[in-house]
Amino acid sequence: MVETRADSVLRRRPLPRNLVWGGTLVLLVLLLALIGPIVAPYPYDLIQVQHRFEAPNFQFPFGTDEFGRDVLSRTIYGARLSLFIGFGATAICLLTGVPLGLIAGYRRGGVEEAIMRTMDVLMSFPPILLALLILAVTSPSLWKVTLAVGIVYIPSIVRVTRSVTLEIAHEEFILAARARGERSLYILLSEILPNAWPPVIVEGSLRVTFAILLGAALSFLGLGAQPPSSDWGLMISEARPYVDQAPWIVLAPGLVLCITVIGINLLGDGLREMLDPRLIKRAE
Repeated sequence: MVETRADSVLRRRPLPRNLVWGGTLVLLVLLLALIGPIVAPYPYDLIQVQHRFEAPNFQFPFGTDEFGRDVLSRTIYGARLSLFIGFGATAICLLTGVPLGLIAGYRRGGVEEAIMRTMDVLMSFPPILLALLILAVTSPSLWKVTLAVGIVYIPSIVRVTRSVTLEIAHEEFILAARARGERSLYILLSEILPNAWPPVIVEGSLRVTFAILLGAALSFLGLGAQPPSSDWGLMISEARPYVDQAPWIVLAPGLVLCITVIGINLLGDGLREMLDPRLIKRAE
């Protein structure tokens, strides 16, 4: 297999600092989600009324909530739900948006118009409003929230994939594949998609951030995870009446949510620095 110029540049270039820091933070949060039940001091739903509103101490490092539940344990368990929504929704929008973007950018004509006008309609709604409309007709559940958030961000993936496909579709190797009589499906999957993945991956990493935040917002509004779950957005919502009395209930999930978002944003910036063709050319 012939090494491309971009591959040789990537091989010589050191990893971007944002990629290292962002990847480290994301890896720590993922590890926390995976081993949460092992390292959590208590079950997330263990009620200890005698310990209500205890300030952070040796026994409860992040304090306790209105039911005496350990805030640290609930925050650790909450990583699973929040990351499930973020990565699950991103997987849905990638699996749906990438094929639609490839088809719209390659086929053009009426097919492109139908796909892109549908995406324009979806993008005309604010993300949280569109998610609320999708969830309003059904009872709240985790998988429904994940599906709704995934649908919300499909248009962004479609537009990015279509834009890249339009650029690649006129390259000489695509014209050569057409001259050989290759089928459209082969050209899309074997010629265009491998060359379109860098910007799609960068866009996908940004969608994870927005999906986590939107999932937390829906849980905050009562349409996401339901009590006694330990979703970060739900924890912040439940802590609202007690902010003055026990601010640590809000600070713990809010701080971890911020760290997660910052880590994914840094990871996305690092991927862009490493994969953006314009930045690669500057490094040559």
